[in-house]
Amino acid sequence: MPGALFLSQSDKRPIYFQIMEQIKQRIAIGDWVEGQPIPSIRQLAVDLEVSVITVKRAYYELEREGVIVTQHGKGSRVASKPGLGAQLREQELQQHLEQAARIAAQMGIPPKQLQHRLREAGDRVAEADKEKELT
Repeated sequence: MPGALFLSQSDKRPIYFQIMEQIKQRIAIGDWVEGQPIPSIRQLAVDLEVSVITVKRAYYELEREGVIVTQHGKGSRVASKPGLGAQLREQELQQHLEQAARIAAQMGIPPKQLQHRLREAGDRVAEADKEKELT
């Protein structure tokens, strides 16, 4: 299965949350598609060298969010929801924008200046993408 998951012991976020985020990321980028089986709780716990309870918590939360579905005796799979990957990417973008707004507010950067800086960042990314296409 493409895209192994990696955990960071130095990350202050709980391990189950890191697992959730990485599974969502795999779905968002299309590594794991709608209806595709995902590793069993036990197998992922062994692969990541974490407790089965930790992985179970991550799967439980993902199921509550509608990202995965679990059938007793058949395992878990990516939910069959049209546009799930796009929805997860949209949620990630929203979280990053809110974080940027919080940081800007803490730094005393007014909203108009933040908008300007976001446009500049977008222009830099577009320029870099254009340069990549030429090479």
